Amino acid sequence: MPPYRRDYGYRLNITGYFPRAIKIICIVCVAMFFVQEVSRLAFGPAGWNFWIFWFGLTPREVTHGFVWQPFTYLFLHENILHILFNLLYLVMFGADLEHMWGARKFTTYFFVCGVGAGLIDLGVRTALDPHALGTAAVSTIGASGAIYGILLACAVIMPHREVMLFPLPVTISMRWLVIILGGVEFFSTLGVTGDNVSHICHLGGMLVGYIFLRRDSFLYGVRNQVNDYQRRRLRKKFEVYVRDRKDDPPSRPDNWIN
Repeated sequence: MPPYRRDYGYRLNITGYFPRAIKIICIVCVAMFFVQEVSRLAFGPAGWNFWIFWFGLTPREVTHGFVWQPFTYLFLHENILHILFNLLYLVMFGADLEHMWGARKFTTYFFVCGVGAGLIDLGVRTALDPHALGTAAVSTIGASGAIYGILLACAVIMPHREVMLFPLPVTISMRWLVIILGGVEFFSTLGVTGDNVSHICHLGGMLVGYIFLRRDSFLYGVRNQVNDYQRRRLRKKFEVYVRDRKDDPPSRPDNWIN
C-alpha cells in the first residue's frame, strides 16, 4: 500500500471571495463603521449624528452644497446587521463579477450603481418634498443601492446560477431571485411601510446597473438607425438620379481607342 500523502490542493481558500476591489471596499466600510461606533460611545448621539449629517445622503443638505454626499453615504451603516448583510452580499455575488471584469471595471460599476442610486433617491425625495419638511430632511446611508446593482449584474450575466434561499432548502435561479427582489422593492414604494428602508435607492441601483450594462446595446441601436436612415437617403438619391437620366441619349463614342 502506498504511503498516505496529504494533498494540500483541497484546502478551503477564502481569498477568492475577497479580490482586490471587494477587499478595499470591505475595509473602508468596516473602518467607517468602527469610527461611527467609537464616536457614538465617546460623544453619544452627537458623535453619531456628526457622521450622518456630514456624510449621509440628505437631499436638503445636498441642495445646500454638500455635493460629496452621493459618494460618501455608501460607506456608512446603521448597525452591525446592516453592514454584515451588505458586505455578505457584496462578497457572495460580487467576487465572480470582479474575477470576470477585473478590479477597475468592478469598482467603476460599484460606484456608478451606488452614486446613481443615490442621485435617483435624491431626485425623487426632493420632488416629493420640495420644502424639505419631511423625507427630504432624512438621511440615507449604506451600500445597498450598489449591492442591488451587483445583484442585477449577476442576473444579467449569470441568469441560470442557482441560489439557495436560506434557511429554506430551496434553490432558485439568479434571474428569478432578482425579479422577486425587484418586485418586492417596487411594491414597497407604493405605500408608507415604516421600515426605514430606502426602496427607491434599491430600485435606482438596479435601474442604473441595467442601463450601464446595456449601454452599448442602446448605442448600437441608435447607430444602426442612423446608418439605415443614411442608406435610405442614398438609395432615394440614386433612384432619382437614374429616373432623371433614363431618357438621355447615349454618349457619342468619340473616345474609342483601337
